[in-house]
Amino acid sequence: MVSKILVVDDEPKILRIIEHCLSREGYEVATATDGQQALEQFQRQDYDLVVLDLALPKVDGFQVCRTIRETSSVPIIILSVRNQELDKILGFNLGVDDYLTKPFSPVELCLRVKAVLRRTKVERKVLNNEGSVYCHNGLSINPSSREVLLDDRSIELTAKEFDILWFMVKHPNKVFTRKQLLYQIWQNDYIGNEDTVTVLISRLREKIKREDSQVSFIQTLRGVGYKFAMYE
Repeated sequence: MVSKILVVDDEPKILRIIEHCLSREGYEVATATDGQQALEQFQRQDYDLVVLDLALPKVDGFQVCRTIRETSSVPIIILSVRNQELDKILGFNLGVDDYLTKPFSPVELCLRVKAVLRRTKVERKVLNNEGSVYCHNGLSINPSSREVLLDDRSIELTAKEFDILWFMVKHPNKVFTRKQLLYQIWQNDYIGNEDTVTVLISRLREKIKREDSQVSFIQTLRGVGYKFAMYE
């Protein structure tokens, strides 16, 4: 099935470049030139991914993202001239899947689109097999028994360490801020600060790290957050 992508940007030249690039890769592409038009089109049509500028007329990109996230988990890639760390953190806090700054390479954008769509398919597969054992690169996780093995070696995790690991495994290669992880794991039952997540991630990373490898399943994106890295 052909993936449908909505591209939102107020610059016609950029829209044409992106539409040409994605169409050439076999995607079905729709475009919008302002935030209001984007939201109207999103309500009328199901999309597999959204490429979204931030500096939009009528409704800015951040508000478009907020509105979409109220009803949908569709992947969103931000494409913006804003390259400040705070803008990226805000974007990831709102639930975007990737952030690319302008000027950009159309080839890189297409590669990121492919990566996000591929990851989304993996997420669906994991979620559809919620009760089965997850295995990847020597790491085995049984969500029913909450057992974790690394190369057949049992890994002892606390309840919250397991909760964070399983949540991130279900969303491979997706970046989560500390705030997002804090909310997902504790919901409204915890009053504290995000340093708790930092400590848990540090302990978890050490527990599921191979002694003979520098590669970690859990990676840090400095200034943004963490992701569970799934390798081909």
